[in-house]
Amino acid sequence: MSTTPLFPMPADLEQPELNSNAETVLVKRYLRKDEEGLAKETPTELFWRVASSIAAEEAKYEKSPWKPEDLARTFYDMMINGLFLPNSPTLMNAGTPLGQLAACFVLPVPDSIEGIFDSLKHAALIHKSGGGTGFSFSRLRPAGARVGTTGGIASGPLSFMRIFNTATEQIKQGGVRRGANMGILRVDHPDIIEFITAKECEGEFNNFNLSVALTQEFMEQVEAGESYELYDPRDGRVRGRLEAAQVFDMLVQKAWASGDPGIIFLDRINRDNPTPAQGEIEATNPCGEQPLLPYEACNLGSVNLASFVTEDEKGVQTLNTEHLAEVVHLAVRFLDDVIDASIYPLDDIAEMVHKNRKIGLGVMGWADCLYALGIPYDSEEALELGEEIMDLVQRESRIASRLLAEERGAFPTYEESVYKKRGEGPYRNATTTTIAPTGTLSILAGCSSGIEPCFALSFTRNVLDGEKLVEVNPVFARFVERTVSDPAQQQAILDHVRRTGRLKDCPDAPEDLERVFRTAMDVSPWSHLAMQAAFQRFTDNAVSKTVNLPNEATEDDIREIYLEAYRQGVKGVTVYRDGSKTGQVLCTGEGASAESKKERSAADRGVRSRPDVVYGFTQKINTGHGVLYLTINEVDGKPFEVFATIGKSGRSVTAKAEAIGRLVSLALRSGVDVEDIVLQLEGIGGERPVFREKGLHLSLPDAIAWALRNRYLGGEGNRSGDNFGLGEQKCPDCGGQLSFQEGCLLCQACGYTKCG
Repeated sequence: MSTTPLFPMPADLEQPELNSNAETVLVKRYLRKDEEGLAKETPTELFWRVASSIAAEEAKYEKSPWKPEDLARTFYDMMINGLFLPNSPTLMNAGTPLGQLAACFVLPVPDSIEGIFDSLKHAALIHKSGGGTGFSFSRLRPAGARVGTTGGIASGPLSFMRIFNTATEQIKQGGVRRGANMGILRVDHPDIIEFITAKECEGEFNNFNLSVALTQEFMEQVEAGESYELYDPRDGRVRGRLEAAQVFDMLVQKAWASGDPGIIFLDRINRDNPTPAQGEIEATNPCGEQPLLPYEACNLGSVNLASFVTEDEKGVQTLNTEHLAEVVHLAVRFLDDVIDASIYPLDDIAEMVHKNRKIGLGVMGWADCLYALGIPYDSEEALELGEEIMDLVQRESRIASRLLAEERGAFPTYEESVYKKRGEGPYRNATTTTIAPTGTLSILAGCSSGIEPCFALSFTRNVLDGEKLVEVNPVFARFVERTVSDPAQQQAILDHVRRTGRLKDCPDAPEDLERVFRTAMDVSPWSHLAMQAAFQRFTDNAVSKTVNLPNEATEDDIREIYLEAYRQGVKGVTVYRDGSKTGQVLCTGEGASAESKKERSAADRGVRSRPDVVYGFTQKINTGHGVLYLTINEVDGKPFEVFATIGKSGRSVTAKAEAIGRLVSLALRSGVDVEDIVLQLEGIGGERPVFREKGLHLSLPDAIAWALRNRYLGGEGNRSGDNFGLGEQKCPDCGGQLSFQEGCLLCQACGYTKCG
């Protein structure tokens, strides 16, 4: 496949209008690069490359009403005007030799050494091509089980998951995306307790999202207060019993403490499996919104709801549903063409994809759409509108798929599908709708992510020479300009939002303004869940959505959220208690500055010599790079020297730990006050933060500062950039602030995402 567009690029193409944020993301993550890493295409060329290569597939179908050249132009206009965007691999790889355009895959993990390592090899190929992978490890025999062929003892699912995690660490997806995995284990597997507690240990499984697959029987036993049986997956024999309520409470506690693992409702997912004759669904993609059969893949895309809000002559904002329906039909055609255009990394995947032809059309810009319409996110009106919109998207996508089936034929397994049994169709695609994460796509489209409320009304970008630029949500800024007549009041409102990221406690903001422009932490957990359920009712697959809870939320709150999610009919749920998740963002707006202290020169004090004998202690600290053993020796009851040792983390990390220890020791022996040292090290962010009780270890220097503060300065103290009582976490790529939404960490400034 050539990188040259299949049709000449028209000279009169409309040029994309991109804000500085979108330009940054395009350059960093999407534009093709030369051997020196410099962009060798423009945004216009990127969108034409994608539009022309996808539209070229129309030539295969004699009944298509479109000329490929005309459709390419239509696809191009749809994308550059922010009406629709496909998933990231399509933007990156369409019209290139790699040609892998699907975002998510599920691979089977059989109970054999050969099968396990085949799956690992296949995952590596998928990650290399830009996709994410989901696995169910439920087929693997439990730890301690006898291996018949050798007489040995099985090591269990978690030992093999560690191998998958390590392999993922080494693979950079297409040079721009880090590998992402979902690991799933059934709640009735004998190793379920070890799985639930897996992320307690030394930052393990940092390349995995983990979810427990809950069955309907288990949920009924939880509500009845009964025990349940654990089964050996090899032969179905009972291998033990656990109290369902106790296991459920453990899931709740872990979600309260760190957000891991999540839960999916496996039986509900399989009740909606459109092709049960093809097998049982065991797993989902990394963010949980796309349940798939083994070897299936799915390509996703999203329409931007905010772009369909129009204003009449009287200034009244309405949603243009006719235009939305037109774009849905075009998007379904686009995604079906992507199936044909994509080069799949495995023959087994290509076969399954073409059997079922699943696509996943979703939405983004929902919060901005509500803002523009003046509707509060946490209102009945918003829930009703959400259902109406997703009902329209679902209905029109099915109509579009049926029309494509008339042109091109139904998906090959239609005759044995649930649609045939119900007398529906025939359809071109086994599924048509998914609400997927849209982190980087929403940045390109200039809108809010998915169906999430906005994380904040402003965010900070780091620009040249350390300068920080605070950007305010453009829908909010326009609304303030239109509805607040006093320029001084306008400025006061915008200044407050730049400082805090929210309208809360803004004395200058009218009450109706604060009611509409609510952010993720202003919305109750029940409203988050209700919105997810509203969209799920009209979505074939699942919904990527985070239920945000305040830091003071209790385990009972999360327990009720889980139970209500089960009752509401969602297919899985991700909860996030503010401050609990590894790598949480700590500031919005400009953030706060730590009090600076005048540094005292060490040179004028001289460096004290080391006594022959010193006494101290060694503290064990979990970090994202492994266990740090921090030895602090004292003289006269004060810290005198520090030795930082970290094992099995590679020479680079070990060298950094030793260097930090030597420099801290030099400062201490030179008379630098321990508080000055703590203030310098505290809050330094890294790419692998891990949670601890009441906070985070952001990096090796941050962990050392924490130990020094606890020992000598009376406890936690305040970190630089704290907001909502939390420590600062920055994007490892650009230093911008991260937010936790759609089940994943996202940087609004450069598009970095923890989930690939």
